[in-house]
Amino acid sequence: MTANDVRRSELADNLAAVRERIDAATRAAGRTDEVALTVVTKFFPADDVAALASLGVVDVGENRHQEAEGKHAACLEAGVGGLRWHFIGGLQSNKAAAVARWADVVESIDRPKLVGALDRGAAERDAPLDVLLQVSLDPPGRDQRAGVEAADLAGLAARVEAAEHLRLRGLMAVAPLGEEPEPAFGRLATIRSEFLADHPGADLLSAGMSGDLEAAIAHGATHVRVGTAVLGSRPGVQ
Repeated sequence: MTANDVRRSELADNLAAVRERIDAATRAAGRTDEVALTVVTKFFPADDVAALASLGVVDVGENRHQEAEGKHAACLEAGVGGLRWHFIGGLQSNKAAAVARWADVVESIDRPKLVGALDRGAAERDAPLDVLLQVSLDPPGRDQRAGVEAADLAGLAARVEAAEHLRLRGLMAVAPLGEEPEPAFGRLATIRSEFLADHPGADLLSAGMSGDLEAAIAHGATHVRVGTAVLGSRPGVQ
């Protein structure tokens, strides 16, 4: 058995375990819909992405433009198709147009300045670029991770909907550091409910990672973003 065979077998086992966790959490929440898995492949090579594709993975997530752009090109050159590439990290406005050229979904829009830049890049695509608005779940007064405040969601959504080449698909969030995820995702469910009243077609909710996907699914996540539980510990940061 080659090293590639060993790695593919390891990924297959990890994928099966994660999918079982997702299925169990979906059942426990009394849901009958399917929760999609986005495998976060940052810091891992294009060979791993190709192996994941061969195992039925469709959605892959990246958070660094230069690395992701090269990986995307390598997969295309190797004939690895059928993937949907998600940009999930903090996005600089001067990189946004370039990201829009290779990403299929951008999950991390958190300020108006990104909208115009993404729209310019997406003008070169054959179809609109799907985007999610990243919501901050940090309590008031805390140094927060990326994300727009819930009170500012409506204005940001309006900017996206006015953009010719973008399509608003829903929300994304990350549980705050140092807090149990359950109450944070409970707040997210409330925010989402109010958001859907005005944007019923933007019904995707990307929330939950390797350590907290069950709590996210319990509160309505339609997509979970899992890296370590599928790919293992990250290689040295490049």
